[in-house]
Amino acid sequence: MKKIEAIIKPFKLDDVKDALEAIDIHGLTITEVKGHGRQKGHSELYRGAEYVVDFLPKIKIELVVNESQVDEAIDAIIDSAKTGKVGDGKVFVLPVERTVRIRTGETDSNAI
Repeated sequence: MKKIEAIIKPFKLDDVKDALEAIDIHGLTITEVKGHGRQKGHSELYRGAEYVVDFLPKIKIELVVNESQVDEAIDAIIDSAKTGKVGDGKVFVLPVERTVRIRTGETDSNAI
């Protein structure tokens, strides 16, 4: 099993969710995060004072899939989140040693 973490632009969340559902991946966790990278941020004006917004809002998607689904899930995320502009995000893949469904006690592949 693998855990996929993707950092994407907030307005792409519905597209990514739909793309994952289309390949039969339904369980995911969403977190609102802020990030700083090549996109660098931007300046804003608030009450007559200019300030720099260094950390931009992003969405972090986390999902655990069987190893046979990893490439398909990554492709779905990339295809649906890509705008071709700086700040589209990143995808990380990590190993998962064990999974347990709390309600039933099912483990590993049966639990995802």
